Amino acid sequence: MNHLETRELTYFVAVAETLHFSQAAEQLGITQPPLSRAIAHLERRVGVPLLERTTRKVTLTAAGEVFVAECRTILAAMDTAVRKARKAAGQRVTIAARPGSGPGVLPALLAAADGADGVLPEVVFTYDEMGALRDGTADIALMCQTVAAPGLELMELGPEEPVVLLPAGHPLAERPFLTLSEVEALPGYEAELPNEALDVMVDRVALGQLVIVVGDSARGRLGESVRAVPVHGYPPTQLVLAWLPDARPAATRLVTTAHAMLVGRPPGQPAPGSTGLSVNRPYAEDGRQAAQLSAVPAGGEAISGGRPAA
Repeated sequence: MNHLETRELTYFVAVAETLHFSQAAEQLGITQPPLSRAIAHLERRVGVPLLERTTRKVTLTAAGEVFVAECRTILAAMDTAVRKARKAAGQRVTIAARPGSGPGVLPALLAAADGADGVLPEVVFTYDEMGALRDGTADIALMCQTVAAPGLELMELGPEEPVVLLPAGHPLAERPFLTLSEVEALPGYEAELPNEALDVMVDRVALGQLVIVVGDSARGRLGESVRAVPVHGYPPTQLVLAWLPDARPAATRLVTTAHAMLVGRPPGQPAPGSTGLSVNRPYAEDGRQAAQLSAVPAGGEAISGGRPAA
């Protein structure tokens, strides 16, 4: 069989997703006749029918169902390969972070790393930091370490204490702390954070529509209409930088910059007697620690497997 072309795979995925040749052609920016010919040619090269066509509808055959899944995987892998190649050609390093996470750390890290040792940092906001590392979208992730991170190396940046967000006029807003049971009994409390921006959640808290637990680093984003009250009963979790063991040199230089920033030294100047970065191996190697961390809602991370405040 001749090698298939990327264009053919893209065409087939478009038809498989729309199940309509005209709509797929419009989506692809071509006319229907060449699309129909390309799909027919593809089927001949594959050697089996991929689509069933009638005058009323288009459906995938069993072979087509399998083939479209494989096409998506191939196209995604090619996109990843292009991103990694482009990254390898330069010194730009991308940090993945959830919107609103580490609001104090992230700007400081970007300011310290910008141009240091040739590193040009940029940020991509995502709700899947580990996925961004593995598919090449990002070189480093800023995240709260509350679950196992197999295959990643970590550097602790500092603890995140859990706080509950309440409207400024709430009867409990001026309390020195609340217990978890008190928080769970509040009307509007959600253990799993909504998949929305931190500023949106803060507005909803101010309106009395939502009660959530986030990390104390979010205090600077609250304004006058929302109060953050510490929640007793949970140990703090760590805000961490995470990266793959085979990270590019530009990424490791950014980690070095972060480490220097934490200890108050200029980048590249080791501490007396220092042997290098303080790196933690994946928590998955310690089952007890992973289990403990998975139950902690710090950094805006939800109590029952939710996500950091965004």
